[in-house]
Amino acid sequence: MTATLDHARAVRFDRFGDRDVLYLADVPIPRPAADEVLVEVRAAGINPGETAIRSGALHHRFPATFPSGQGSDLAGVVLETGRDVTEFAPGDEVLGYSWQRSSHATHAAVPATQLIRKPRELSWPVAGSLYVAACTAWAAVNAIGPQPGETVAVSAAAGGVGSIVVQLLALHGVRVLAIASPTRAPWLTAHGAVPVPYGDQLTVDLTIAAPHGIDAFIDLFGPQYVQLAIDLDIPPDRIETIISFEKAAQYGTKNAGSADGSTHEVLTKMAAHAASGRIEIPIAATYPLHRVRDAFAALEQRHTHGKISLIP
Repeated sequence: MTATLDHARAVRFDRFGDRDVLYLADVPIPRPAADEVLVEVRAAGINPGETAIRSGALHHRFPATFPSGQGSDLAGVVLETGRDVTEFAPGDEVLGYSWQRSSHATHAAVPATQLIRKPRELSWPVAGSLYVAACTAWAAVNAIGPQPGETVAVSAAAGGVGSIVVQLLALHGVRVLAIASPTRAPWLTAHGAVPVPYGDQLTVDLTIAAPHGIDAFIDLFGPQYVQLAIDLDIPPDRIETIISFEKAAQYGTKNAGSADGSTHEVLTKMAAHAASGRIEIPIAATYPLHRVRDAFAALEQRHTHGKISLIP
C-alpha cells in the first residue's frame, strides 16, 4: 500500500490489548530531522516483543504513549535526508531499525546511524526482518562465550531468532542441540544442528544426545527452559535467556537481547553473513500492511519457522 502525496499509512493502536486493537491510519509523512533519513519502507519484520508491548505486558520497561505506532525492523529506499546526513542520498537502498515504534508504515524517519546499506543479494523481506532477530541472536551467542567443540542446547531453535542462533553456533564450531518441533528436524540437520524434539521426554533426550553433559544453554522460549538448564547443572553464567527475565534474576543467568547487539558493526556483520549465504534467514510468510492483525495471529501461535515480514 503506497502513501498519498501528503500522507503515509501506519499501524497504530490507541490502548493496550490483543491484536484487534491494531489499525491502519492515514498519517502525515514524517519529515527527517537534521540527523535522520526518510525511508520509503519496502519491508518491515514483526517480532514477539511488539506483541508484549502492545498488550501492556512490558509497560513498566517500555511505556507507550497513545496513539502508539509499532515496529522496529525495516528496509527501504531513501527519499530524503536531513541536512547533517552525508552517508546516504535519495535512491539508496538501506536496512536498519527505528526505536520510535514507527517501522510498520509506508514511510519512517530514522537516524542515519541506525541504518546500513542493503546488500543487493538480500531480498526485501529478509533485509526488513534482519535487525531484531540477527542482533538478538548475535547477543545471545556472545553472552555464553561458545568455544569450539562445546555442546550448546537451544530452545525454540527453529524460530526467527533460533534459526540464526543455531547457524551462528555452528560457525563457532559448536555442537548444537536444537530443541524444536520434529517437523523442523530436516532443516536443523541441514544447518549443522542435532534436532531434539520438545515434549515430556526432553530431559531424557538431551541426556542421551549429550552423555558427557551440556556446556551452555540458550533459551529463546520461556522460563521452563531456564529451569531445565539449572536442573541439568549448567552454570548460570553459561545460561542465556532473551525472554525469561524473572528466572534470569532468580538464578543469576545472562539475559542479553537486541539492545546488546544494536551496533553498526554487528548489524553490518550479520547482513554480510546473510548476503554471503553463511547464514540463512528463513521467511515464514509475508503480509501486506493492512493485514497486520493476520501477521500477528500467525506469529503468536509460536510455531513459525523463521521471520514474518510486512510489505507496505
